[in-house]
Amino acid sequence: METRIRKWGNSLALRIPQSLARQIALKPGSPVRLGLRGSNLTISPIRPPGVRLDDLLAQVTEANRHGEVDTGAAYGDEAW
Repeated sequence: METRIRKWGNSLALRIPQSLARQIALKPGSPVRLGLRGSNLTISPIRPPGVRLDDLLAQVTEANRHGEVDTGAAYGDEAW
């Protein structure tokens, strides 16, 4: 696919066709990283790091744990 670089204020702009943007889940406002590989310009989406349950549980300490919370008497089908 070919496109052209355009002027945007004092900068240059590149329009990314919707079909390509969809393939890598780019949307308006998506952060990207620009780089060079030799004489080639690369554009890579910046993905937020994933959250892992093990990492979250490692942050639980006696100091930040809370006790049981009384929500009142059971009603409806919750009572056995």
